[in-house]
Amino acid sequence: MNKYLLEIGTEELAYKFIPSAMEQLKSEFSKMLEENKIDYSTIKVYATPRRLTVIIEELSDKQQDVQKIIKGPIATIAYDEKGNLTQAALGFAAKNNIQPSDLYKQDNYIWAKIEQKGKSINEILKNNVPEIILKLKGTHFMRWADLDIKFQRPIRWIVSILNEDKIEFEIAGIKSSNISRGHRFSDKTEVEIKNPESYLSALESANVIADVEKRKNTIVRLSKEKAAEIGADIIIDKDLLDEVTFITEWPVPVVCSFDEKYLQIPEKVAVTVMAVHQRYFPLYKDGKLLNKFITISNYTGNYFDNIKAGNERVVKARLEDAVFFVQEDTQKPLIAYLDELKGVTFQKGFGSVYDKTQRICKLSADLAKSLKAPVASVERTALLCKADLVTKLVIEFTELQGYIGADYALRSGETQEVSKGIMEHYFPLNADSELADGIEGQIVGIADKMDTIVTVFADGKKISGSQDPLGIRRATLGILKTIIVKKLDINLSALIKSAIELLQDKIEDKEKLFKTIQNFFEQRLTIMLSDQYRHDVLEACISGKDVLADLKDFIKRLEIVSSLVKKQDYTAYNEAINRIIRIIKNEEIFALPDANLFVYNEERNLWESSAAIDENALSYEQLINKTEELIPYISEFFEKVLVMDKNEKIKKNRINLLGYVKNKFNKIADFSKIVC
Repeated sequence: MNKYLLEIGTEELAYKFIPSAMEQLKSEFSKMLEENKIDYSTIKVYATPRRLTVIIEELSDKQQDVQKIIKGPIATIAYDEKGNLTQAALGFAAKNNIQPSDLYKQDNYIWAKIEQKGKSINEILKNNVPEIILKLKGTHFMRWADLDIKFQRPIRWIVSILNEDKIEFEIAGIKSSNISRGHRFSDKTEVEIKNPESYLSALESANVIADVEKRKNTIVRLSKEKAAEIGADIIIDKDLLDEVTFITEWPVPVVCSFDEKYLQIPEKVAVTVMAVHQRYFPLYKDGKLLNKFITISNYTGNYFDNIKAGNERVVKARLEDAVFFVQEDTQKPLIAYLDELKGVTFQKGFGSVYDKTQRICKLSADLAKSLKAPVASVERTALLCKADLVTKLVIEFTELQGYIGADYALRSGETQEVSKGIMEHYFPLNADSELADGIEGQIVGIADKMDTIVTVFADGKKISGSQDPLGIRRATLGILKTIIVKKLDINLSALIKSAIELLQDKIEDKEKLFKTIQNFFEQRLTIMLSDQYRHDVLEACISGKDVLADLKDFIKRLEIVSSLVKKQDYTAYNEAINRIIRIIKNEEIFALPDANLFVYNEERNLWESSAAIDENALSYEQLINKTEELIPYISEFFEKVLVMDKNEKIKKNRINLLGYVKNKFNKIADFSKIVC
């Protein structure tokens, strides 16, 4: 079996592009091979800042030969009156590259049997690989020299070999070969790749670890070893590890340090300077930040003094800035920054950040009262939650909003609860991050996010796959997760309406806006829970109900219906209620049935058994059990009773009876949505 290697050598790629390029290459090669009916076992993708690599294993030699039978013109058109082939028939033969003598007549048409020889894997690769390379997509693609093509960075070399043979093609004036390049600082500037099996080891001998996972594990292992040498601990942040992995080919950790005086600034600031701005791994001891860090160098030599000095010089300058900003900011209390928010526009047409803060305060106070939370603490948190946005430190380090507000709040004499709430009201920061722990952060965070969501929709902005103004999806998910996980009794529908009312005359059609936002929340709720519950169960529990008014109730119904549909005898339950739904269709308004109009005992039995069920007094578990007891009565009813009686009164009475029964089931869910 065959093994193919493609390496695209470039100038240093943007690290954010590399994971996407790896996925695209794997997907495009898989699609190409399947379309060409070429068998293979695995596609492996590797990458460094200077190369994208694909290795495909166990490729078949060629496509299978294919025999096709093609229908041609009708016989009356294919033959003239003398029985000779016409131009239509001859054209059909020429088009399919066969001799006229090979045509034959059957069922009053002419036919051609075509033998299509499968192309070799060499030919398929040669014809398709350049196209795959140039199909890669990403941001900031560029042209270079006088070329018309675009790529993320200029292409400098291409390796393309099948087993030990070159698959030759040309892109951007670069001819493919079997010569790769080692690390920029390696003694081996050129590396001959004899075959795909030797690729990884050949590059490693030239100081390039092409395997992403191996490079990542190397960074973790060596960094931990370096930290241990000085008695320190290292916390490996996943995102930072990924970034450092994609900017190095030969990672070597270097321990650096800075003056201990910089530990006096908020720890979050120092860590942000190191990890976010400089891609350093901070070091700790006994849970406390040290004045030391590890930088990952992309270096092959043994002289690290310049690397160490350069990184220490840079971090000192950044930390010095932070010290200055903290000193300037803390000359006045956090509350003093509130008026400055009047000069910061929140969203065009919807006032300043100060105006937004006032709306957050009103929504937060109302929520606090309904939840019996500490109103004063919540209101103070809401009032101060955006104050740090105009501090010098947050203007310089925008990602620290909330964290700086929390620190400055404590310095200003605010309570621990208020300080924590200021920080946590931004939580969750992403789909996987933690939720606010304190009630202040939970309430103010929900109010803040709701105000943002309502103003974005009120402004008519569209939420699409590529556009998410002000992170509306994340904000919606944050609200839903906080309410559900923290078990908060919040009527989201009422909260949406309250947030809309606070915008006063800025909205023309409030009801339309409410419906739009309500539908958006329901969509995000379905997506959020789709990993835990079946889609049809989710739809059944949402359909016809204002689930946002009571999410705790919604989750209860989801759980009970999910358990119900797993029962072996659920089919009978589903069929019983859906027979009712199919008969009464879309009718929603039912009068109570008149027992005097019952003709059959089966009608009376169904009425009496269903009337004995008080759906408003039962738990969902009890209601499920009681509605299960109705199944035999429903079956007997349909076996004996014709609903569409000629007597209009009897017919309407039977529909009312079925509607009455249906409403018992509807208390739980709309079972017409469930696929059985």
